Amino acid sequence: MTSLAHDRYCDEIAHQVREFRAVVTSGADLNATVPTCPDWSLEDLVRHMGRALRWVDLLVRTRAQENVPGEQAPGHAGPEARGDAAALDAWLAESGAAVVDALREAGPDTKVWAWAGKHDAGFWARRMTHEITVHRADAALAAGLPYRVAADVAADAIEEWLEIVRFVQQVMPDGPARELRRPGHSIHLHATDTAPGLDGEWLIELPEEGVTWRRGHEKATVALRGPLTSVLLAFYRRLPLDAPELEVLGERELLDFWLERATFG
Repeated sequence: MTSLAHDRYCDEIAHQVREFRAVVTSGADLNATVPTCPDWSLEDLVRHMGRALRWVDLLVRTRAQENVPGEQAPGHAGPEARGDAAALDAWLAESGAAVVDALREAGPDTKVWAWAGKHDAGFWARRMTHEITVHRADAALAAGLPYRVAADVAADAIEEWLEIVRFVQQVMPDGPARELRRPGHSIHLHATDTAPGLDGEWLIELPEEGVTWRRGHEKATVALRGPLTSVLLAFYRRLPLDAPELEVLGERELLDFWLERATFG
């Protein structure tokens, strides 16, 4: 499956911003610890997301050809007072509207600096879609609210993460992802609830030259099965493998090995 259309990403960023704002205004405790990002409170998470949106807006709007510090983005700091849900909501709404407008105006092919190999606005549309999709899950978990994501977005988020892992293997030879090389070993992801026309299965292999994957149902060293949203969250380490809606078949050690090392750290 290729990446989604540029307008689909822009629509999804706008949708995810609305959903994120709904968490902010739900009455949730802004001081609550985010269980999947334990160094942050819910308010810290909201501010992180808003700042990321404003940074990308700055990059895209100015057609930056090199990295620009996020602090240079207008309104980067966010509301001065902490604990003000209304102010956070308004700031997040403004942050999301600005980056969506910038991405729509630029289109996918406009050249813009990016930290991966694809230097255009299309990279940022895809990256911010999945950044906010996963961080909204963090926010929902902190607030004790339900979470779901559209199937096409969840599937694309899985594939983008695989691309990032492969990229990290290439550019960070001393990072943890370098160890994700086990010839003859493989991981099968199997979403049990995908819509007609959407193939929700992947075979991930770990050869010496770096991670590879393809769509389809194939026997693997270990398989992770469950609803697509749950498979996505487990793959991003937002849901434990022993969650009741998930099933691990085969050598769980390999899946644990992957989750520990598929990281930037």
